[in-house]
Amino acid sequence: MEELKLTRLSHGGGCGCKISPALLHEILGEAQKKLPFPDLLVGIESSDDAAVYRLNDTQAIIATTDFFMPIVDDGYDFGRIAATNALSDVYAMGGTPILALAIVGMPINKMSVESIRAILQGGEAVCRDAGIPIAGGHSIDAPEPIYGLVALGVVHPDQVKKNSAARAGDVLILGKGLGVGVLAAALKKELLNAAGYQQLIDTTTKLNKVGSALAPMPAVHALTDVTGFGLLGHLLEMCRGAGLTADVVFDQVPVLSEALPLAQQGIGPGAIERNMASYGHEVDFAEHVPVWQQRLLADAQTSGGLLVAVAPEAADEVLRAFAAAGFTQAAVIGQMREGAGRVAVR
Repeated sequence: MEELKLTRLSHGGGCGCKISPALLHEILGEAQKKLPFPDLLVGIESSDDAAVYRLNDTQAIIATTDFFMPIVDDGYDFGRIAATNALSDVYAMGGTPILALAIVGMPINKMSVESIRAILQGGEAVCRDAGIPIAGGHSIDAPEPIYGLVALGVVHPDQVKKNSAARAGDVLILGKGLGVGVLAAALKKELLNAAGYQQLIDTTTKLNKVGSALAPMPAVHALTDVTGFGLLGHLLEMCRGAGLTADVVFDQVPVLSEALPLAQQGIGPGAIERNMASYGHEVDFAEHVPVWQQRLLADAQTSGGLLVAVAPEAADEVLRAFAAAGFTQAAVIGQMREGAGRVAVR
């Protein structure tokens, strides 16, 4: 069987495959209401990262699912990235993963058994690193390769970190540099060098385990991870939920070094335009912010960093937690203030 490049087998890749925020809101419609179950601590009402259900006074279960089409051509790397991205939703709720199930859809007439096995092995490797088993799953013959996980985790009910609980005055901290979508677009255009590819793999396969360490900190008010809607999209979800405005200073936002010159050249995924069309009217850019910076803030991140809203007096503690976990680019990028649910960038 002649093997085709994984990225050529799919129309999109990574979290850039996500349905645009505006269309998703239209599809869900009236479904985005709080469900009448008192032990459902987090449902679909606030566009949070995962569902959380209270089992008893000291335990709540976190449940999430995430899957997508290839962002890279190496099957093992694709599996690692998809699994890391899926587990991130558990960490983004302040939880600890305990179990995963695999979601597998493969065009079996176009891919060899060895290639499919490599994808699954990549996912298994990440789950071993997270200390959990892949205990089963489901597979289908699909027209495009799809891989991901159902991820389950646990958290104390009092330590759940919602994306909607930020407070005025909170400092905003981002754990990973932006630019994953830019690097992936360059890869697909065959413009990405070896250093850029390595940076792409390194950032997208780094587990956001630090989320578990942030859960016990009472000064950490809100937490989410930055994925397909870009930094602006996920920050807007945080702002809408809390009824606040976020001020972001672009020069403080960490950017992947290999992605920076590519972004300045205008390289990026089509998801940037879809994202900006969905929520651009809710973002106020200062006149001096160039278009390439605006686009980078809307770049679709696959397995992106955690975004934290924390009381100012505890910001250094949070930064130390990120540093101890190996997140060398973690930085303060702005602050929450009173105002409508918007983002202002300068």
